[in-house]
Parts: sequence; C-alpha cells; structure tokens
Amino acid sequence: QVQLVESGGGLVQAGGSLRLSCVASGRTFSTYVMGWFRQAPGKEREFVAAITWTGGRTFYADSVKGRFTISIDNAKNTVYLQMNSLKPEDTAVYSCAAGVRFFWGGSYGMDYWGKGTLVTVSS
Repeated sequence: QVQLVESGGGLVQAGGSLRLSCVASGRTFSTYVMGWFRQAPGKEREFVAAITWTGGRTFYADSVKGRFTISIDNAKNTVYLQMNSLKPEDTAVYSCAAGVRFFWGGSYGMDYWGKGTLVTVSS
C-alpha cells in the first residue's frame, strides 16, 4: 500500500517562502514520477510541479515557474516543494502524488495521492 504524507504547510505573508515535504512509503519508487497538486477553495485541483524519481526531469505549471522548485531526496524517499515569492492566489491545499508516468492533463498520470497540507498566503 502506497502512502504519501505531506507536511510543511502553514500561514505566510505574501512574498514569503515555505517548503513542503512529502514522504513516500509502501513500495519501490525508482520508476515513479512524483508530483505536487493544489486545490483552492471552490476551485478544481490543478497541477503544480512534477519530478522523475531520479530527478532528471522536472515539470512546472506556468503559474509557478521561476517561483517554485521541486526536488527529491531518494535516500529519504522524500519530495520537496520549495515555494518562494508566495502570492495570496497560491493559497490552497497542496497534495503530493505518485504515478508510473507523467503526462499533461487529466490526472497527469498520478495513481496515488496524499491527504494534503494547507498553505495560506496573507496579503
């Protein structure tokens, strides 16, 4: 059973930074793609960023390019999302996900989802 547990959310002022973490367990992830998604109140879930388990390829939504960085620590089975220059519109529940391959649109290839961590950016 795959488990994804996020942490690191909280309240931050606009312009500030946060780092989210996602610890993966339950299987071997060497061939997986790991992703971050977010869902704001009253809105649909949207893709934020993804990374191959080896870290060789990354993918970003246009809305976060240049501000967010996804990274991975294979030894710790942990994926990170460094978020800088945060804006009020970044307020959402951020969820970690894992899948065997990445593609744009729909589920983005994700098969497993964490419960999420809340990020609130005040103006």
